[in-house]
Amino acid sequence: MSTKKNNIISITFNLKVKTKYGEELYILGNHENLGNDNSNNAVKLKYLNADYWTINFEINSSTVNKKIINYTYFIKSSDGIIYYDSIKKREINFSNTKNVIEVFDEWDNENINNIFLTKPFQNVFIKKELQSHHIKSSKKIFTHQFKVKSFFLNIDETICMLGNCKNLHNWNKQNPILLQNDLKESTYFISLNLSNELVDLEYKYGIYNIIKKEFVEFEEGENRKIDALIDTNKTYIINNSYTRFPIPHWRAAGVAIPVFSLRTDNSFGVGEFNDIKQLVNWCKKVGIKLIQFLPINDTISTFTWRDSYPYSSISSIALHPIYINLPEIIKKINSHLLINYNQKKDELNCNLNVDYEKAIELKLEYLKIIFDTIGNKTLKSKAYKEFYKTNKTWLKPYAVFSFLRDKNKSSNYSCWEKYSEFNENEIFKLIETQFNEISFYYFVQFHLHQQLLNATSYANKNGIAIKGDIPIGVDKNSVDVWQNPNLFNTQMQAGAPPDAFTSKGQNWGFPTYNWQTIQANNFNWWKQRFSHLSTFFDVIRIDHILGFFRIWSIPNHAVEGVLGYFVPAKPIHINEFFERRINYNYERFTKPFINKTILKEIFGDDDEIILNSFIDKDVDGKFALKNGFKSQKEIENYFLQLDQSKQNINLKEGLFNLISNKILFEIENSNGNQFHFRIGMMDTHSFKNLDSHSQQKLKELYQDYFFERQNNLWQTEALQKLPALIYTTDLLICGEDLGMVPTCVPEVMQKLNLLSLEIQRMPKEINAQFFHPKNAPYLSVVTPSTHDMSTICGWWEKDKKTTQTFFNNILNIKGKSPEKCNDTICEKIVQQHLQSPAMWSIFQIQDLLSIDKKLLPKNPKGERINDPSNPNQYWQYRIPITIEILIKKNTLNKKIKKLITESGR
Repeated sequence: MSTKKNNIISITFNLKVKTKYGEELYILGNHENLGNDNSNNAVKLKYLNADYWTINFEINSSTVNKKIINYTYFIKSSDGIIYYDSIKKREINFSNTKNVIEVFDEWDNENINNIFLTKPFQNVFIKKELQSHHIKSSKKIFTHQFKVKSFFLNIDETICMLGNCKNLHNWNKQNPILLQNDLKESTYFISLNLSNELVDLEYKYGIYNIIKKEFVEFEEGENRKIDALIDTNKTYIINNSYTRFPIPHWRAAGVAIPVFSLRTDNSFGVGEFNDIKQLVNWCKKVGIKLIQFLPINDTISTFTWRDSYPYSSISSIALHPIYINLPEIIKKINSHLLINYNQKKDELNCNLNVDYEKAIELKLEYLKIIFDTIGNKTLKSKAYKEFYKTNKTWLKPYAVFSFLRDKNKSSNYSCWEKYSEFNENEIFKLIETQFNEISFYYFVQFHLHQQLLNATSYANKNGIAIKGDIPIGVDKNSVDVWQNPNLFNTQMQAGAPPDAFTSKGQNWGFPTYNWQTIQANNFNWWKQRFSHLSTFFDVIRIDHILGFFRIWSIPNHAVEGVLGYFVPAKPIHINEFFERRINYNYERFTKPFINKTILKEIFGDDDEIILNSFIDKDVDGKFALKNGFKSQKEIENYFLQLDQSKQNINLKEGLFNLISNKILFEIENSNGNQFHFRIGMMDTHSFKNLDSHSQQKLKELYQDYFFERQNNLWQTEALQKLPALIYTTDLLICGEDLGMVPTCVPEVMQKLNLLSLEIQRMPKEINAQFFHPKNAPYLSVVTPSTHDMSTICGWWEKDKKTTQTFFNNILNIKGKSPEKCNDTICEKIVQQHLQSPAMWSIFQIQDLLSIDKKLLPKNPKGERINDPSNPNQYWQYRIPITIEILIKKNTLNKKIKKLITESGR
């Protein structure tokens, strides 16, 4: 094919890929002919043969910025699942090409090399500037461009190639063709004139030592092959995905700490973004390459310590004002604005834990004083204007929400009268009329943004990656739900089913998602979250990644997580009871089963109180809860009005147990035909009072419902959501895959190159008591404890039988285990994790400090950050010493550095 006008470029894309029946291939790029990066407008390729899919179209070069096109591919399966190309951004630069271009790409989606294209490796760990060698490129006319990616070359090495013809140097290792490195995602390339080569070409990539001027080795595998040149009027671009050298098992160590737990000389009773720099200095000293934080979003909702819960954000994007450093905002000339600042700072810093209420109250007071003085000047600055332009989409609704929250002294927007429903026109009017008050929140977010960006950039420059945390949900009274109610199901609450640590399950109180609506909107809300996080972070932890497979959904009338069920889930149909010859009874299976014996077992001597005040008896002698007490929410509201005596608390919890004493939950609008099982059915009094035949058959159906029939459904759910979000960013992504893990989860995470979380005390293998770090997969994070668990020292004192087994079988130490955990035990556990094959071993800072005898905690329970079984947790832990002092702890620091170095991390 030829063209008449010089500015018209004809491009043929050929993708080498193995597909299954029913799958379709699409190309997506930053040009109108390629869908303008909107996957809904992507262009479908045509099936060419068993190896290739193809498409051809013409592009006017004058419509392309800098004559560069970025593009990628994705596969859509017959059931709508999308699999994205492993290389998220391919590039064609046709400034020097002919007007007819033929591109040959390779699909290589499950290659572990994809991990090394992520942000921490490209921006932090792979020192590309050391690998940039100035190879002279040929200025002659070329017919072929070869591109390939390669990682972890030594600083004196580059990629070369040889092949089976004169212009490929006839396999002469004394004279290989050296490729250039364009410093983009470890890409090496060369342009060659192969117009005189009439044979089919074979070639391979190799490594060449530039300093010694010698060939090192060829890549593994068979020779690469391309057809002989057919059309001399074309430019051929051959994109070989990756070189085939052994993949290094790169490993490193990290530390986990909430920002609020940081303590430095300059803190204000709570950790601040500026304190991260001191932590970076310590990490660099001991060889730690990653710092992991909890969520840092704004959670100001009730104006009390309850807002210390970092996973209940009122904005999925805005940062929490509590992390701001006040002196950095103002210049010395305005230091008078911080009246008594140092005195108050010293008072707060003397506290063992965070005084959340005092810290945020004082910071907001100071911020308003500062804003009144320098706010206008800041809002006119170039830096602020750039920030506002980039972030105004989320910033304006957040600022108005915050203004209305403060004005109404509540984040419950349903009580805001005129503004109870989000109306963009009304919001814009409000900004105009109340600009001075509303722009205060712009001002605060701007400085938070600057301080966090400054801190994370400092970390990157010092070779340390920063890992953030993306919560699975947002607060029901948040700007996100207010602005986008159609994306959320506010009639349900997200949580987690019961486990070994929380017998009643967890109710987080977050609304669940309307995933069909989110998907119809091209996942834009979720993509915005991921994209914004990549501004600051290199690695991200997806909180409760299992929620992308299915979410534990709890009706609003319930308080405890035990009354939830998975959504989506294939239900139990009424016919299945009859097919299994189960003596089915609607009332018996779906209502709380109550008799005098059960009341005695639950309430003991208080059973008469329950009978007289909360129970109705019908003509047949059957017991039922009275109207007004049929739900846990009604029970909770009733007891909130009473004294919180031990008796009343026990009565309330007993009534909660009574309400959850059932076998099935009927699916709404199913006319009594479809049901979910109550989790933990076998432990209920209702189940125990059934005949043995019904018990056995219900057990079999329960096993099928939870562990067999849902697997394909949940796999499809995850693959419809996660790839679209992962494609948005170049972050390295880790999944918190703990709890009741479906069997499809490991396969999906492996397919998407998502790192799993492996915890020594929470083995995923059925019937195992412990997980050994030596058995971790490479693409994983191993840790002895998380923020939701007790530390090593705290756990050691909890169950002596368990720790004795651990002492003998996991640590392989004979004899009786110590009553209290000591520095030697902590060090051995840390060492086990460092020696794991996992890519990352990450430790809570409490566990690292405990390998120093002098820093062993006097109160290990006080080191726990969160107890998931406690719905009223005050998140307030602070490390016991300043980081400045920690940096000077030479004995501890040398020990940590030695452990990390000897482990090869």
